[in-house]
Amino acid sequence: MLAGGRSTRMGRDKALLPFRGRPLIAAIAETVFQSAGRAILVGNPALSPVAGFPAIPDLFPGEGPLGGILTALRHTSAEWNLVCACDMPGLDSAFLNSLFETAEAGDGEVLLPVRSNSLAEPLCAVWHRDCRGGVEAAFAAGVRKVTAALEGLRVVPYRVNADAPFQNVNTPEDWSEYAAE
Repeated sequence: MLAGGRSTRMGRDKALLPFRGRPLIAAIAETVFQSAGRAILVGNPALSPVAGFPAIPDLFPGEGPLGGILTALRHTSAEWNLVCACDMPGLDSAFLNSLFETAEAGDGEVLLPVRSNSLAEPLCAVWHRDCRGGVEAAFAAGVRKVTAALEGLRVVPYRVNADAPFQNVNTPEDWSEYAAE
């Protein structure tokens, strides 16, 4: 899942920020494609021509990232699915490949990266399609926080010593470090 969205702190759609000569969403979608062999955006279908990849509408607009994850899981035919936000310019295909390889070798339903400071990164995780029922049940019960929806699923933590892959951009100050690239 890649999703675009207007950030009130950024003042504009983060997906459209210029990054390495193209919109940020296009760069991240290409990175996901290199690792997964496929990239689909969840959210605004108008981003499809901008990103160069297909887009599907979020089945639960306004319900946050968990709604987007559930949309992706309902749409997929793939066994393992990388879900990542559109505002992580530090992602690279080698890192994403290691996530997939670890997920496929394990027996979990979600491979959840965990930073050195113990913060989980569910918006850059690998989700097995079989966890959809558990995510749907949590969503139907009113859960909207992604980490709360993980309760009851077989979650395998994936320790990551670097924070760079997960650095997201929410403010112009966050973006200034990447804007020159």
